[in-house]
Amino acid sequence: MTTITIALSKGRIFDETLPLLAAAGIVPTENPETSRKLIIETNRPEVRVVIVRATDVPTYVQYGAADLGVAGRDVMIEHGGEGLYSPLDLKIAKCRMMVAVPEGFDYQNAVRQGARLKVASKYIKTAREHFASKGVHVDLIKLYGSMELAPLAGLADAIVDLVSTGGTLKANKLVAVEDIMLISSRLVVNQASLKVKRETLQPIIDAFAQAVEK
Repeated sequence: MTTITIALSKGRIFDETLPLLAAAGIVPTENPETSRKLIIETNRPEVRVVIVRATDVPTYVQYGAADLGVAGRDVMIEHGGEGLYSPLDLKIAKCRMMVAVPEGFDYQNAVRQGARLKVASKYIKTAREHFASKGVHVDLIKLYGSMELAPLAGLADAIVDLVSTGGTLKANKLVAVEDIMLISSRLVVNQASLKVKRETLQPIIDAFAQAVEK
């Protein structure tokens, strides 16, 4: 029996992927929010789900530890996408990548004057490419969480982060000043798996595609 392993992260992506899995006839037997298991069986004996950090999904798929997975566009850009086939924008977990600064900071004026800005972000590659395309000089500071704290603590002038509703920015007296890109999650597939396990994998990919189009 050919085993199929699907890499997912906890939270919003897992929840919004459930209807797509159901469309492919796959139902996880446990919820990762309430289970401590990192490998979750499904109603189909040949299909299992592994729960990993969102940033690790492309790596698990790239090296064949998972046959397919669901990863945000933000994660895929930072990873680089080597060895991965990404056939579908699943149009789930939507948000925007934005530049944000403290209230009262004149970002546009600082950019016009050629100021060198300190920018904190988890998304260094995305931030570097964005500011380089605008000719803005920046010193990038890699952080892994609590991005909104960086300007408040004097670590950075601005941040580059994902924004859904803007509530967290507002609560910390930050404002979004520049839109970088729309983010949604994509299906990623190991290229070798697609060749070797096509008979099992392709129907899952097709079912996802049909569910997205509805």
